[in-house]
Amino acid sequence: MERNSTTSADILEIEGFDISPQFMYPLFFLLLFAYFSLLFSNIGVLVLIITEKSLHQPMYILFCNLSINDLIGNTVLLPRLMAHIISTERFITYSQCVAQAFHSHTFGSASHMILVIMAIDRYVAICHPLRYSSIMTTRTVVGLSATAWGVSLVLVSVLIGLTVRLSRCRSVIQNAYCDNASLFKLSCEDVSINNIYGLVFTVLLFSCSIGGIGITYFRIALICWMKKSKELNNRALQTCASHLVLYLIMLLSGFLTIILHRFPKYPNLRKIAYILFHVVPANLNPIIYGMQTKSLQLYLIVFLNTLNLL
Repeated sequence: MERNSTTSADILEIEGFDISPQFMYPLFFLLLFAYFSLLFSNIGVLVLIITEKSLHQPMYILFCNLSINDLIGNTVLLPRLMAHIISTERFITYSQCVAQAFHSHTFGSASHMILVIMAIDRYVAICHPLRYSSIMTTRTVVGLSATAWGVSLVLVSVLIGLTVRLSRCRSVIQNAYCDNASLFKLSCEDVSINNIYGLVFTVLLFSCSIGGIGITYFRIALICWMKKSKELNNRALQTCASHLVLYLIMLLSGFLTIILHRFPKYPNLRKIAYILFHVVPANLNPIIYGMQTKSLQLYLIVFLNTLNLL
């Protein structure tokens, strides 16, 4: 009897989306298309960079980091979310829920840090083109990438660890997926430490992200204004505009998710913002970054020709 009660206590119910039956399958197929699209594009970019030796350069290491992060973050979220959309029973074990929250928050944290490194890479390429190869070496980029992943894993481990220590008095996840806030809301204990650390974590991450990218873009704009070179301005605009748009999409959807946790009257809006945070950048990253890189674009065209897709 005790074993059965323990087992049932480990099963959580996912609240999911509050949608009418007629919209269930359209939403399911929309997410399925988005998932297959990002799988195809990101895996394609990874295979191309790994197999083509001439693309084994620092800049492409950053592309690989971004694609791997997008694949992990969305694979942890979307398949189970799609299954819950068309299912009448939405259950998940506590350990699976913790794992999903951990990978999801790691995805968000790593996304910010990788985009900061990419902004630095673009700054060096635009403002110091002659010194680019000596500054952004493979060793430097690998070190920066490892730091981004390492810091993300440590910060998120503490975040989730503070939640796992809590006892649970509820079994319903008031969300369509598992995240840290939904997990610690299962407890009836004092969660002040979780809220404080979560706030510090968020402020630190967003401050470093916004500050790093803001300073980088300011210096790029300053260099462009001082040199008054049309070619430099066009190169900077082409390179930075897409990066900035993607970053703003990720930033706004991330802010919406965090803010709307404090406003339970808009549950579906919060869930949609979180999904957009995962899906939109993951689909656009390989297209924008891949297509704007001439070497990668050339190899991609050759690759598609070999598959008789063109």
